Amino acid sequence: MVHDHHGHSHGHQQGLAASIQHGRAFGWGIALNLTFVAAEAAGGIWANSSALLSDAGHNLSDVLSLALAWGAAWLARRPSSARFTYGFKGATIQAALVNAALLYVALGIILWDTIEHLRHPAPVNGQLVMLLAGLGIIVNGFTAWLFSRGQHGDVNVRGAYLHMLTDALVSVGVVVGGALVYWTGWLWLDPAISFVILSVVAFGSWGLMRETLQLSLQAVPVSIDLDALQHFLLAQPGVQQVHHLHVWPISTQETALTVHLVRPDYPHHNAFLHQLQADLQQHFNIGHATIQIEEASPAACASDVCDVRTGTS
Repeated sequence: MVHDHHGHSHGHQQGLAASIQHGRAFGWGIALNLTFVAAEAAGGIWANSSALLSDAGHNLSDVLSLALAWGAAWLARRPSSARFTYGFKGATIQAALVNAALLYVALGIILWDTIEHLRHPAPVNGQLVMLLAGLGIIVNGFTAWLFSRGQHGDVNVRGAYLHMLTDALVSVGVVVGGALVYWTGWLWLDPAISFVILSVVAFGSWGLMRETLQLSLQAVPVSIDLDALQHFLLAQPGVQQVHHLHVWPISTQETALTVHLVRPDYPHHNAFLHQLQADLQQHFNIGHATIQIEEASPAACASDVCDVRTGTS
């Protein structure tokens, strides 16, 4: 029996470099959006616009989310210890889940305020609404661009990117709404647009909420096709059976795997293990692979891919 789990340093170094690069984006994003939130909230009160206030509230939740995600990314770079053998990488998953939950809490609060404005409409300064929302397009669009390069490999970064991109699009809607209120005088348009904003944000964030919840329960990351992974392992030289295959997220960037491979009549040398781990990193972005080689399959395992606890494929 051979057991090996080397080859993690390359993926860790890539994750560290990405975290440092994302840290700069988080810093710029927080500074820009915090300044804009203050201006938008003041303008919303001055213009008596629930659409502006709802957008400002959502932007504030984004600032808090960016800060929380940035803090989690900083914790993920801390070294491991005897108590926390994976370090604090899991903080990125917890931060993503908390951020998703806080977003829906904020949406509920803003919804209540919007209903009040719909019941008791008041005059709106359409020109100020358009001015501040136009500034929001610039600020949120630029912030989304900061995260656009790294959003494919990290659910935290993707969450920040989607939030900022959504905000930019919502600001376009607020500009249009401000123009309509200014030209038509229909006061009900402002809270109606606020309802649209809330619906867009809630719908656009649901997928992120579902994914972060799955990650917190150590589900297989959505980027990994488990069937394809099983067939890849079975295609390795000499491998006749795969069992006890487990894949789970260590963080929003790093994934771990443990597996037993039945490989009779083949020499158990490290070259096979090291090459397999390199291939898992390249093809599936799995940087923490622990592989156990066995000469015979368990008695309860009757198929190529099975779980020895149940004997089923």
